[in-house]
Amino acid sequence: MMEKYWLFYLLALVAEIIGTVSGFGSSILFIPLASLFFDFKLVLGITAIFHIFSNLSKIYLFKNGIDKRIALKMGIPAIIAVIIGALITNFLPQKELEIMMSIAIFFLGLYLLLNTNKKLKDTNSNLINGGIASGFLAGLVGTGGAIRGLTLTAFGLEKDVFIATSALIDLGVDTSRAMVYAANGYVRKEFLIMLPFLLAISFAGTWIGKKVLAHIPQNYFKKVVLVVILLTSLIQLLISVLDALK
Repeated sequence: MMEKYWLFYLLALVAEIIGTVSGFGSSILFIPLASLFFDFKLVLGITAIFHIFSNLSKIYLFKNGIDKRIALKMGIPAIIAVIIGALITNFLPQKELEIMMSIAIFFLGLYLLLNTNKKLKDTNSNLINGGIASGFLAGLVGTGGAIRGLTLTAFGLEKDVFIATSALIDLGVDTSRAMVYAANGYVRKEFLIMLPFLLAISFAGTWIGKKVLAHIPQNYFKKVVLVVILLTSLIQLLISVLDALK
């Protein structure tokens, strides 16, 4: 398995590093990369498990930055929404959803990038709505990190707080959807051998990402997050369109 998928593991490491530096996790990069090697349902299962490892690594390495209030108010709605999204994955057209999501994320990210001085009010309704949107999309198409990243970015959080709090929220989201995916047969037994490699990659990628992040000034962090979101949404859109045309 390691020899056959060495490129997959290398790309997973790159996705984890970029996901850590950008602050919203690796899934928005990991999913299109994993789709080059596996079918979509298996990608959902592998992504959920890989992201659990990734979140645990971030919580450990950035533990001093956790904002429990934001984590609870976004996390609980996100967990409920991700279960609903994961349960209906068999009943909705995935490719069309991916295309629409990528377009929406791109334009929202572009708006925030052009208005970087504007901040979203830190209100209960904004936290709850951001949690619901990110959780539902995570369950439905495998990645809600961009929506959560856009929400947390709009609050203007410090980078360590951003990463640690996002990871804590995501841990609950990914654990919930991983259980649903496993029950639906999305994680096949022959791929369990990948788990030790994914665990090692998640920790190594997070550690390297933290070292890189230390050299990025706080005032540039928000722009880094938004640029990565824009680029990955375009890549995801391109992949989804090409798949739809096959």
